[in-house]
Amino acid sequence: METILIILGILLMITGLIGAFLPILPGLPFSYVGLLVLQLTENPPFSLRFLIVWAVIVVMIQFLEQIASVAGAKKMGASSYGIWGSIIGAIAGFFIFPPLGIVFGPIIGAYVGELINKKTTQEALRSAMGAVLGFFVSTFIKVVAALVMTYHFIVNAF
Repeated sequence: METILIILGILLMITGLIGAFLPILPGLPFSYVGLLVLQLTENPPFSLRFLIVWAVIVVMIQFLEQIASVAGAKKMGASSYGIWGSIIGAIAGFFIFPPLGIVFGPIIGAYVGELINKKTTQEALRSAMGAVLGFFVSTFIKVVAALVMTYHFIVNAF
């Protein structure tokens, strides 16, 4: 049973890391559940305090992710078209042209979204950069948190 729990935990951690990059998949909750699954093993490795602290961190990052992306984009003049374009571009870029698509997809998507919104080329480019900046800041924070949780999982599982 212990092996099954560890394998399930590994799958959850991998899903969490992937989800930290993809905006459609809530990566950090998957990583956190991976820690909880490891806690179900014969010798639970984490203290209650550790688990509570990480639960708070995950909830805060999930909440702040929404604010950071929108705030960065709005600061540079992006509309909802630019924000949605950035998200769609990131997803499409990831699947169409990995790994560079995750970088260029949001830029192209935000730019096209702003052009659809009838902004000038200059305004669309500025908005695209703001949307991308917000996206990358929130993605960076999620990846760091997922990597730290993965580190704790690996150290304690093996």
